[in-house]
Amino acid sequence: MNPSPDHIMNEVVKAVEDKKAHNLVVLNLKGISLVADYFVICHGNSDTQVQAIAQEVRKKAEELGVPMRGLEGFDTARWVLVDLGDVVVHVFHRDEREYYNIERLWSDAKVVELV
Repeated sequence: MNPSPDHIMNEVVKAVEDKKAHNLVVLNLKGISLVADYFVICHGNSDTQVQAIAQEVRKKAEELGVPMRGLEGFDTARWVLVDLGDVVVHVFHRDEREYYNIERLWSDAKVVELV
C-alpha cells in the first residue's frame, strides 16, 4: 500500500527537522495546483547542510517506498528540488531563499500548521 500524501509530508518534515533545516514552511496546494499536494520549503546555512537535508529526504522516501521522480540542483546546493510526486521539497541555500521567495509566488496556498 502506498503512503498517503499527508503521511509522506509528515515524514519529510521530520527528516528535514532531523537535519536542522531552517525556516520550515509547508504549503497545502490541494485545489490550487495539479503539480503537487504539498510543497515543503526550508533552507540550510551551507552547501553541506543543504545537501545533507536533501539526502535525508531521499533516504526517507526510500524507506517509505516512495519513488523519487526527480532530484535537481544537488551538485550546486543553491536550490535543491526533490520531487516525490504529491510532495515536492525545496531546499534552499540561505542566500537563495529570500531571492526566490516561492512562498510569495504560492500565496494562495494555505500554510500547514506544524506541531
